[in-house]
Amino acid sequence: MNLLEHCIIPDWPAPKNVKALQTTRNGGISVAPYDSLNLSSNVGDAPLAVARNRMLLAPILPSEPVWLKQVHGVVVANATQAECWPEADACISTQPGAVCVATTADCLPILLCNDKGSVISAVHAGWRGLCDGVIEHTVRAMDVPPNTLMAWLGPAIGAQAFEVGDEVRTEFVVKDPHATAAFVSDTAGKWLANIYQLAGLRLNALGVTRVYGGGLCTYTDSVNFFSYRRDNITGRMGSFIWLDK
Repeated sequence: MNLLEHCIIPDWPAPKNVKALQTTRNGGISVAPYDSLNLSSNVGDAPLAVARNRMLLAPILPSEPVWLKQVHGVVVANATQAECWPEADACISTQPGAVCVATTADCLPILLCNDKGSVISAVHAGWRGLCDGVIEHTVRAMDVPPNTLMAWLGPAIGAQAFEVGDEVRTEFVVKDPHATAAFVSDTAGKWLANIYQLAGLRLNALGVTRVYGGGLCTYTDSVNFFSYRRDNITGRMGSFIWLDK
């Protein structure tokens, strides 16, 4: 089984030593409703199936990824210092061979690297973490000038499917008035939110102006992507990044 046939390779001008990979829901062994390449051990899937799915990545990745206990927060883990699953929603690395990963099924995965190829990160950005500053915390932890960074936005729930309430819109707008542009009125008290645009606003405000990817909707593409909002019980995809040894 060639798992790469079922994966997305980010299209961005990253340095040659920066490697990245986005899985889809295809190419694994899990059965419905986790079919088939579920990479999360926290969604009710059979542990042996998850372990086997992760083993399928072994020929592609240089080492075991640092699997995070994602809690929709802003804590940033360091892959070179992690000896077990850290409770965090982002991971950075400066060490060749250490693999950072964010797992998602509607939330926005963000990969970051700098021009020199000396530091990378993977970010899990649900609306809560995005609003509270997980991108800002990650860029700060990378400890390089933001204008030397570039970002790739992986598959997330699209702007035509991500319905939120007034309280979500208010939280974003209070922190950044420009966020109003990322919300379109839907029904009474409801808004359609563009999570790609919200992330882009935060990145641009930091000085990260080179932003790639975006536009893939997990909710509407049930063939290729898991979606928590669509299916409730479902698997998780992985967005991986590492520095080549």
